[in-house]
Amino acid sequence: MNKIKRFFVIEKRKFKQDDKAAYLFALPYTLLFLVFIVVPIILAILLSFTTYDMVSSPRPIGLNNYIYLLTSDAEFMKYILSNTIRFSILVGPGGYVLSFVLAWCLAQLPHRLRTVLAVILYTPSLTAGVTMSVIWKVFFAGDSSGYLNYILLELGLIVEPIAFLQSPQYLFIIMVGVTLWGSMGVGFLAMLAGILNVDKELYEAAYLDGVRNRFQEVIHITIPSMKPQMLFGAVMAIVTAFSTGAIGVQLSGSNPTPNYAGSLIVNHIEDFGFTRYDMGYAAALSVALLGLIYFFSKIAYKLFGERD
Repeated sequence: MNKIKRFFVIEKRKFKQDDKAAYLFALPYTLLFLVFIVVPIILAILLSFTTYDMVSSPRPIGLNNYIYLLTSDAEFMKYILSNTIRFSILVGPGGYVLSFVLAWCLAQLPHRLRTVLAVILYTPSLTAGVTMSVIWKVFFAGDSSGYLNYILLELGLIVEPIAFLQSPQYLFIIMVGVTLWGSMGVGFLAMLAGILNVDKELYEAAYLDGVRNRFQEVIHITIPSMKPQMLFGAVMAIVTAFSTGAIGVQLSGSNPTPNYAGSLIVNHIEDFGFTRYDMGYAAALSVALLGLIYFFSKIAYKLFGERD
């Protein structure tokens, strides 16, 4: 209790010293944050302890939704959870490393060429998911009109077209590839800006102190000098990896995807919330997803957060 009381005393003293105009400027963002982030999270947590079909009033059922999630949801345990973890590992750390490598490579190029290539790499992240799926559905179409099938048929590698987007064997791989293609977003730009803003004198001093190659330069100078950008990129990669789900449904045209091959936790939430109208259980899934994102974000903060 003494620590809590001391905390409020310190914050009250700081508030008296603050420029009150700053709070006025922050007010619009604060209101939007409360209305569109904090309130929905609170409502989702409350709904997760109820059964609610969007017609009758929510009825409290305690922890039943969470018990069902851990013990009785066979699709979640057998397909959804494993798909989400595999997808998150490949797209999260994979996209994160790819963003850094591409940002570092671009930083070595002349200004004009770097700008053009950065725009080319960044543009797919601005493309809406529906537009992305239309482009890739044409490329992976399951008949001879599909670009990939046409190429493979012309080369004699296959004898008949393959329904890539309906095949459990290929759908997950295609989802990962398409997501990585569109993952060079603001995290990538933050890393590029961080690399370009590293003080050049640090590199000169490092070579005098014994650094002998570019790899050592990256490990000992570049990454430690851009930890805020690395943290931002890591959090963005984690959120993207866990919250992405529409691409599998849009590519395959169904939710759940064929044999649950590309179904992720976001798709499972949509299935229960807007197809089965079990909003209480969908809210419990949303809370579980929020917990996963928070857990891995804390790990990213431990790795890249400032300690001073």
